[in-house]
Amino acid sequence: MKKISVLILALSLSIIACKNEKKETKPSETETATSEKFVVKPEATSVKWTAYKTTDKVGVGGEFTSSNFEAKSGSSPQEALNNLSFSIPISSLFTNDATNTRDAKIKASFFGAMLDTEFLKGTLSYVDDSCSASLTMNGITHSIPLDVKIEEERRVTLTGVMNLKDWNALDALASLNKVCFDLHKGPDGVSKTWEDVAIEVSTYLRKN
Repeated sequence: MKKISVLILALSLSIIACKNEKKETKPSETETATSEKFVVKPEATSVKWTAYKTTDKVGVGGEFTSSNFEAKSGSSPQEALNNLSFSIPISSLFTNDATNTRDAKIKASFFGAMLDTEFLKGTLSYVDDSCSASLTMNGITHSIPLDVKIEEERRVTLTGVMNLKDWNALDALASLNKVCFDLHKGPDGVSKTWEDVAIEVSTYLRKN
């Protein structure tokens, strides 16, 4: 009788051990979620802007056709974007102007009137659902608050407005308005180039 009891006990312990071993080898949902990484896709990133002219505030759209964004990863979209560094060559500015003169004027008379005219540089900050970009232009670093839209944790759009006076760029703006004086006149005959510029950065997060 004792031998039978010992045999049953041994079989029971063996079954329990096998069950525990199977549980240990199966990753939990939490472990799977933690191991998944979101990676910024630099080649799918675009930087667009809208400046304004005339007293009616008519928008003039443009973009930078080249941008260098760090290929940074994180366990969430927010972590992937936080502390993400970037640089944008000013030479890549493009406005799709039919006359082929606007781009040259902006590069020479606006950016050319500033310090450090080769690149715009900065870092994104995304903490506690608050996002901003620390942008260096004209030798000055200033922060731009950004609104964030994330579609299905993949397509990310960041929008904000920069005021050029925060980068001491009003003299550069006046220089641009001077060479575009007649083109920036509205029906009232007043030539005006506005200080605020709307920014839109769009990127894509792939999953690893």
